[in-house]
Amino acid sequence: MKLGPGMQDTWDVIVVGGGGSGLAAAVSAASAGLSVLLLEKRPELGGTTGIAVGSFTASGTEYQRRADISDNPDDHEADAALFGPPEVQARNNAAMRRYFLGHAAETLDWLRDLGLNFHGPSPEPPNRAPRMHNVVPNAKAYIAVLQSHLLRLGGEIVCEATVKRLTTFDAAVTGVEVEIAGEGTRELIARSGVVLAAGDYANNSQMINRYKGPQFGAVEGINPYATGDGHRLAEQAGAELVNMDITYGPELRFVPPPRQPFSQLLPSRGTAAKVLGKCLPLVPDWVLSKLIKRLLVTWQHPENSLFDDGAILVNQRGERFCDERRSPEREIAIASQPDKKAYLLLDARLVDRYSRWPHFISTAPEIAYAYVDDYRRLRPDVTTTGDKLSDLASQRDIPMGALERAVSEYHSSESVPKRTREEKSPWVLLGPVKSYFTTTEGGAKINQQMQVLNSTGQPIPGLFAVGQNGLSGMVLWGHGLHIAWALTSGRLAGLELARQATGST
Repeated sequence: MKLGPGMQDTWDVIVVGGGGSGLAAAVSAASAGLSVLLLEKRPELGGTTGIAVGSFTASGTEYQRRADISDNPDDHEADAALFGPPEVQARNNAAMRRYFLGHAAETLDWLRDLGLNFHGPSPEPPNRAPRMHNVVPNAKAYIAVLQSHLLRLGGEIVCEATVKRLTTFDAAVTGVEVEIAGEGTRELIARSGVVLAAGDYANNSQMINRYKGPQFGAVEGINPYATGDGHRLAEQAGAELVNMDITYGPELRFVPPPRQPFSQLLPSRGTAAKVLGKCLPLVPDWVLSKLIKRLLVTWQHPENSLFDDGAILVNQRGERFCDERRSPEREIAIASQPDKKAYLLLDARLVDRYSRWPHFISTAPEIAYAYVDDYRRLRPDVTTTGDKLSDLASQRDIPMGALERAVSEYHSSESVPKRTREEKSPWVLLGPVKSYFTTTEGGAKINQQMQVLNSTGQPIPGLFAVGQNGLSGMVLWGHGLHIAWALTSGRLAGLELARQATGST
């Protein structure tokens, strides 16, 4: 909907961004009786949350207790530090992450009370206990259910509304200047506060150049609309931004399928979703595996082991352009190829090797594994099979001579392991793949009330940040932590806004 000429200009809370964190903040504040306006620059809600699988990782949950799993946030914090490179984890804001993990189970209960359903918990090493709770059917359920509750509570949602700047008075944030499609620019007042919930900056090449380095500037964000709008607004207000050079990726991902995957069509709210949630634990493992594999081949990345075992990277011209085993040089090189695309060439030896455990093309750890046949069946758009190299070349319109030279060059290279060249069929070409940043770990420094802090560590009055805008130096690697933080921080921000508005303690 859009703001009509007679609609109010003053609200208790204005939320900038309509993904998971923004909707959670809006629902939490509206539940306490505050008037809430949510502004989203896109024509629809969802953000990065809406394109995710939807895992919510938490400890000490009701789901764990039902499964006789004893767990706690202290152990969770210790395990969270085991994901990713030690030099990155050394920069984590441990106190803030422990605070978040201590409130994540409450958020899961809150989401269940709103009508969402989860399957799990599932294991993900090095977590010592199963902590991954997967929303039914996927992350679009968060968006649908939260949107429904916000409207029911009297909140207003305006899409195609781009916030240009924050308005201030006497160093306090008092509202926003917003450009609304078809209506022009308006200034809106927020009596209690503005919540920044506009997602990450994975697709903002200027921010990537500035903080991570110009060599990464051509790498795209997996969400093309993640352009750092909240970070820009926070910085303009004097916020301290931390860990802006830490990114999840770049990593390779297959290009999205040409049509909506089946899982996106499953019910995400109402009676049908509740029935699905209750029945899912009773579904045979082979049926559940089929459902998860469809998500797996859509969203997960090809394993690095493919390159260690001899997969060859070529571009659309059939040229080999990098040392396949070197990352992130490999991802940087792909981003400079024609259309920023590449293909993985597998000979018969690799096709056979990656057709069964323990060698898989992609995985959702400890949940499902996808092999060559899964890609042939579920992603024919990115899987090309032929008895000869010439079959692949003709199907993908790749010059045959260049493809032959790439194979010959690979096997004669001094930088790759010497293996017998495999000429028998089949050959498989996987791709296109592109190089993506999945998300960025930089954000405004905040306190435990989700208030944005300036360079001296003082709260900026009237300004809050949640989700990727308010990461506050946390490193949230591993499945399900970013969504858990988005929804937990949004819920907590709404509670704090209500507390401040009512003067309660």
